[in-house]
Amino acid sequence: MIFKTEAEFEAAMIAALQNKGWENQVLKYPTEDTLLKNWADILFENNRGIDRLNDAPLTDTEMQQILEQILALRSPIKLNGFINGKTVSIIRDNPNDPLHLGKEVSLKIYDRREIAAGQSRYQIAQQPRFKSKSKILNDRRGDLMLLINGMPVIHLELKKSGIHVSQAYNQIEKYSDEGIFTGIFSLVQIFVAMQPEETVYFANPGQDGVFNKDFYFHWADFNNEPINSWKDIATYLLSIPMAHQMIGFYTVADDSDGVLKVMRSYQYFAANAISDRVSKIDWSEKHLLGGYIWHTTGSGKTMTSFKSAQLIANSKDADKVIFLMDRIELGTQSLREYRAFAEDHEDVQATEDTHALIAKLKSKNPADTLIVTSIQKMSNIKDEEGGLNSADIVVMNSKRIVFIVDEAHRSTFGDMLITVKQTFPGAVFFGFTGTPIQKENQKKKNTTSTVFGDELHRYSIADGIRDKNVLGFDPYKVLTYKDIDIRRAVALMKANATKEEDAIKDSEKAKKYYYYMDTAKVKMAGHRDKSGKYVQGIEDYLPREQYECVKHRKKVIRDIVDNWMRLSHASKFHAIFATSSIAEAIEYYRLIKELKSNLKITALFDPNIDNNGGVKFKEDGLVEILEDYNERFEQDFTLATHGKFKKDIAARLAHKKPYERIERTPEKQIDLLIVVDQMLTGFDSKWVNTLYMDKVLKFENIIQAFSRTNRLFGPDKPFGTIRYYRYPSTMERNINEAVALYSGNKPLGLFVEHLDYNLEKMNQIFTDISCLYALAGITDFSHLPDDLDNCSRFAKLFSSLNEFMEAAKIQGFTWKQQNYPFENPKKVIEMTFDENTYLILALRYKELLTGGGGGSGSDIPFDIDSNLIAIDTGRIDTNYMNSRFDKYLKVLRQDDIDNDQLQATLDELHKSFATLTQEEQKYANIFIHDVQSGNVELEDGKFFRDYITEYQFCAKKEQVHQVANALGIDIQKLVNLMNVDIQEANINEYGRFDDLKKTVDRDKARAYFEALEGTSITALRLSIKIEKLLKDFILRGGFDIDEPENK
Repeated sequence: MIFKTEAEFEAAMIAALQNKGWENQVLKYPTEDTLLKNWADILFENNRGIDRLNDAPLTDTEMQQILEQILALRSPIKLNGFINGKTVSIIRDNPNDPLHLGKEVSLKIYDRREIAAGQSRYQIAQQPRFKSKSKILNDRRGDLMLLINGMPVIHLELKKSGIHVSQAYNQIEKYSDEGIFTGIFSLVQIFVAMQPEETVYFANPGQDGVFNKDFYFHWADFNNEPINSWKDIATYLLSIPMAHQMIGFYTVADDSDGVLKVMRSYQYFAANAISDRVSKIDWSEKHLLGGYIWHTTGSGKTMTSFKSAQLIANSKDADKVIFLMDRIELGTQSLREYRAFAEDHEDVQATEDTHALIAKLKSKNPADTLIVTSIQKMSNIKDEEGGLNSADIVVMNSKRIVFIVDEAHRSTFGDMLITVKQTFPGAVFFGFTGTPIQKENQKKKNTTSTVFGDELHRYSIADGIRDKNVLGFDPYKVLTYKDIDIRRAVALMKANATKEEDAIKDSEKAKKYYYYMDTAKVKMAGHRDKSGKYVQGIEDYLPREQYECVKHRKKVIRDIVDNWMRLSHASKFHAIFATSSIAEAIEYYRLIKELKSNLKITALFDPNIDNNGGVKFKEDGLVEILEDYNERFEQDFTLATHGKFKKDIAARLAHKKPYERIERTPEKQIDLLIVVDQMLTGFDSKWVNTLYMDKVLKFENIIQAFSRTNRLFGPDKPFGTIRYYRYPSTMERNINEAVALYSGNKPLGLFVEHLDYNLEKMNQIFTDISCLYALAGITDFSHLPDDLDNCSRFAKLFSSLNEFMEAAKIQGFTWKQQNYPFENPKKVIEMTFDENTYLILALRYKELLTGGGGGSGSDIPFDIDSNLIAIDTGRIDTNYMNSRFDKYLKVLRQDDIDNDQLQATLDELHKSFATLTQEEQKYANIFIHDVQSGNVELEDGKFFRDYITEYQFCAKKEQVHQVANALGIDIQKLVNLMNVDIQEANINEYGRFDDLKKTVDRDKARAYFEALEGTSITALRLSIKIEKLLKDFILRGGFDIDEPENK
C-alpha cells in the first residue's frame, strides 16, 4: 500500500495496532500533563484497594513524587529497572485517605507476567506534544507512542512512502538531542523508526548516551527472513503480547557499559525456544536432552544464553541454572557479562572452587539459582573414593538442574562432560555454538545433536553477514611454491626419476609422469568421488618438510611485510598469524625480528614445559619473547605469570582495560600476534582485521579462526582478510567444505568479491552516475540535478560506489594506478574516472544536505551517510581551473579578439567550476562578469581560487552587515558566533545565543519585519521572527536576507 502522506500512514498504523491488542480509545495530541493525568488514573484503578490508595485518587503532588523518582533515575537502564520493578512507593498526602496519610504506600505499576491479562492496559497516544527544553527551539510533536499501564515505553516515528527510513531515525535522534525525551517521556525503552516498506528498532540510549546505528535492528521471522512490511511489523513486533514481552523480558540493562539493550529477533527466538522446552520437561525422566542453539560467532550468544537462564529462573521451572564454560578464563569473562546483564534483585554466583560449587548446588537460597562455573570444576564433582559422599549427590540430584553449555563445539566432546552427565543424570543440557559438530566432522562418533538434542534455533554466519551483524571474509591463497613446480616434483617422485628427461625417455616412467602432470586427472587438492572414496591430490604427496623450512617461511614473512601497510591501514588494525607448531612460532618470531621491519610483534602459545624433547628450545623462546615484550611495553612478566601476559596481550588487541584508548598511542599497540592455537577461538576484537595462516585447519576450526577478523568496525574495515600459505589448494578445499557446512545452506555473501569485481562495479556505477547527470542536462557534474528523484538515485549510487571503493582499497586499488592486469581470467581493467572526478562527486554528495531539500528542515527522500559527508574534498586539484582562467585571460587581452575562441576558453573555464561548491560557483560567475566588464583589478601571482575566496568573504561580510542593520544587533557578537562550530543543539551553549539576542534593537527589528510584511506585528511574533532569522542565518553560514519592497 502506498501512503502519500504521513497522516494516512499514521491512521492505518493505529487501526492495525487496534486489531492487535491495543485499545480502541486513542489519546489524541496529549501533552506531558495529559499523560501524567492518564497514568494517575490507571494507577488509581489498579491500586484502589484499602491496602494501597484506599479509594482516594492520587494527588498532583503524589504524582510529582513519582516523577521526581524518574528524574533521579535518569538513565534508560535504571528506568528499565523501575518499570520492571513492579511497584513504586510514595508518601500519601491526600487527606481523603486518613488511613495512610503521611505514610508510605507501595503502588503496582507493571507486571511483566500479566500479559494481556490482569490489570494491564495498552494505549495508543497519537501525536504526543513535547515541550521544548530550550527557549530557542520550537515545541515538537511525535507520531505515535505506545503506553503500557499509562507509561510511554515505545515511541514510533513514521514516514510516508518514498521517504527513506533514515529520516525517521534521524528525527528521533534530533528530538533526543533537543532533550525531548525527559520527564515521563524518559520512560521510553524502545524506539521504532518506520516507513511502509522498512522498519528499524533500537533501544533508547538516554539523555547522556550515544545513538549507534550498528545497533539499529530489523525484525525477522523464525527463519531469519527480514520482516519489513508495516502490517507485519504491527503483527509480529508491536502486537500484544509481543510488545509487552519485549519491554518485560527482552530488554537488557547492561551495567558493564551503562547501556540499555534490546534483543534481536534471532536472540528472542532462541531464548524463547529454550524456556519453552524447559517448561515442558518431565523431570521424572533421566538423561534429558534439551537441544542446542546454532548462533554464529559474534552474534551475541552470551546475552542470549543469559536471557534464556533468566527466563527459566523467573518462571521457577528449574531450581538451578548453571552456565558451563569451556575454560576458566572464559568463565571469568562470562561471569562479568552475566552479572552486568542481571537485574538488581538477581544474583549470579561465582564458584571459587569445587567446594563452593557444591555448596551453591545444595543451597535452597533463591540467590543461588544462577551459577557460572567451568566444566573443569563441574567434572570434579563425582561419586568415587576420595570424592563426594553419596548424600551430597542425592541432595543435588533432588533439584531440577539446567546446564547451559557455552562454546558447545569444544570440550563437550571430552571425558569431562561425560562425567558431569553421569553425576547428574536428571539434569537437562542445552548447548550454544557458532560451529556445531555435524556428521561430516563428528568427534568420537558424536555430533552436537547426539550430545545435546535437537537444533532449537539457527542463525548462521551467512545470516549474520547479510544482516551486517558480522563481516564477510576476503580469503587469499598465497603460493610460496608455484603449482607447476609442486606438480612436477610429485610427478618425478612418482615416476622415480630425478629429471624430466629421464622420466620422458622411459615409457613406464613417462606414463606415471604424464598422469600426475595431467591437471584433469590429478587435482592439486584431494577430493571425494561420487562413491565417497577419497582421491588423493598433488598436495597429499608433499612431505611436511616442504613447508618446515626457512625458504618457505621467508616467503611467508615477505608477503606479510609487503602487504602490511595496505591491509592494516598503516597499523591502525592488528593481525593474528597462526602457525603449525610452537617450534615454528618461535622460528617465525625470530625471523621477523631479524628483518627489523618495525612491526611490533609477540607470540603466544602453551607455556607448559614437558619432557618430550625440544625443552630448551621452547624455554629459550618463551624467555626471549617475554623479555622483548617487557622491554617494549615496560612490563615485568615471567614464566610464572604467563597467564597475566596472555591477558595483557588480549587487552591490547581488543583495546580493553587498561588500554581503552591505545589507538591514540600506537607505540603501545601490538601489530602482529603469532600463535599456534590460542586466541583462534573465543577471542573478540573489532581491531583485528587480518588472519595470516601457515597451518591447515578443517571445518569448525576454520570458521572459528576466520571469525577473529569479522567484528564490525566501520568503513575502514569492510571485511576480514585471510591469507593462507601451507598446502594452499588443500586449505582452499577445506574452506569451501567449512562454508558449505556452516553457512546454513546460504553460502552466498560469506566471501566478499575480489579486486577485479570491485573495480568493474566502480566503473559500472560511475557510468550510471554519468548517465544520470547527462539525462538531467549536466555534463560536468557542476551541480546536483534539480529533480529530487535524481538526487535520491545519485545518493544511492555514490554510497554504493564508496562501498566497493573501500573494499578495493584494501585489495590494492590506488588512485595512482589506472590500469589493473588480472590473470584468471586474463584481462586488464582500466578505471574510467580519476580522483579529481571522484572528489567532485563527493562535493555534490555533501550538497545533498542543503541542495536536496534538507536545508529547510523538510524530509529528504534519501539516506545520507555521515561518513561520506566527512570525505576531505579539499584535495581537489584546482590547478586545472587556474590554468583555464589564465588561458581565458590571455585570449581576452589579445588586441584582435576572436569571439569564438573567447567563448570556447570561457566554456572550458566553466567546466572546471564543477570542483567548486554551489555557493563558490555563484561568486566565480560574479567575478567573471566583473572581469568581462573591467570592474576588477587583476593582480600578478593571484590565482583564480583566491579571487573567489575574496569575493565570497566580501559577500559574507555584506550579509552580516545587512542582518546587523536590519535588527540593530551587535555585529561583533554575531561574527564571533558564526566563527565557531555551531549546530542547532549547541547554539545556545553558555547562553551565547541569548546574549546575542539581548543586543537586538527591537524598534529597528520591528520596522524591518513590518515593512517586509506590510502589517503590524505583536511583541510575541516579533520575538519569534527575530529568533528564527538569527538562528537560520547562523546555522546556514549567512545568506542574503529579504529586503522590504519600499526600500
